[in-house]
Formats: sequence, C-alpha cells, structure tokens
Amino acid sequence: MKDYINKKVLITTNNWFYAPNGMKYSAAWGTLKNVHEAKDVFGFTPNRTHANWVLEIGNMIITGCQVNYCILCPDRPDFEKVKHHIYGHGDGGYKEFERINEIYLAE
Repeated sequence: MKDYINKKVLITTNNWFYAPNGMKYSAAWGTLKNVHEAKDVFGFTPNRTHANWVLEIGNMIITGCQVNYCILCPDRPDFEKVKHHIYGHGDGGYKEFERINEIYLAE
C-alpha cells in the first residue's frame, strides 16, 4: 500500500460511514496521503482485535480494520446517480431504479 501514497485510490469499507455532508457511504475516492500507525493518530494503541494502522485519504481517516480493498483509480469515478438492480423483489420479478452513489469524494 505504501506504493499507492500520493496516488488516487478507491477504498471500499466493511461498513457504511457518515461523511461530513451527513450522507452514508461505503467507499471513498481521493489521494492516499499516508498509512499511519493507529497510536500516532489516536494517541493510544488499539487492542489486538483491531488493526494497528489507518489510511489517510483526502480529508478523512479510515481505520485499517474497515478497509476491504485499496484500488489504484487514477480516473475520477462517476459521482452521479447509478442504476441499481434487485432480483426477486416482491413478486419475484426484477426491479431497476436509480440511487445515489456510494462513493465519497474525499478531497
């Protein structure tokens, strides 16, 4: 991951998180600024059930235990509404609708 520092990345997370705009997201896109020891960021060492590192991406920090994937992504993703599909909805059919994007622009 150190090779990704100062590059644009897409980080997917285990759980939803609230961004400064008050909306929930499950991924963040921005410049990976650094990978820190958790004790240097939080001021204490997490216990053994938590990761001891965090990612600094754009204007946010993501704890290592929440990171699913860190993907090099130099091109800006589409932050507009995206199509979403549900199979077996209600009557067992197919439903398509638009929803907001789940990627937070961390810059």
